[in-house]
Amino acid sequence: MAAPSSSNWVMESAHDVPHVLAVDDNLIDRKLVEKLLRNSSCKVTTAENGPRALELLGLTSGGQNSMNGRSKVNLVITDYCMPGMTGYELLKKIKESSVMKEVPVVIMSSENIPTRINKCLEEGAQMFILKPLKQSDVKKLTCQLMN
Repeated sequence: MAAPSSSNWVMESAHDVPHVLAVDDNLIDRKLVEKLLRNSSCKVTTAENGPRALELLGLTSGGQNSMNGRSKVNLVITDYCMPGMTGYELLKKIKESSVMKEVPVVIMSSENIPTRINKCLEEGAQMFILKPLKQSDVKKLTCQLMN
């Protein structure tokens, strides 16, 4: 078996199911994202805020991944506007991490603010999607994950 490389977040075969961490403080938006991702054959774990997402990813001070043996995450999709920690702050924490920096992060927002979008993309976001999220957006994401 080959040694893991920084590209080990890419799907290893067509039979693998992408595992997505969806982060949104709004329950309805979180459920919508989860449903759209599941419709695109993704495995989904959800978090209601940035600190919980970091905990699930094992990026808190304790460093324990609380996914409880679930497969590694292939993509993080997060809302921008959340109390306590914005999607931008979550993005920065993920990109600063040596173990998670290769994982693509997608930011969602209902506000079309070019400076905000550019700031996220410059910090390493894979994509910035305007809400409401559509099935076509999710298809685009999963296509990128599979290739």
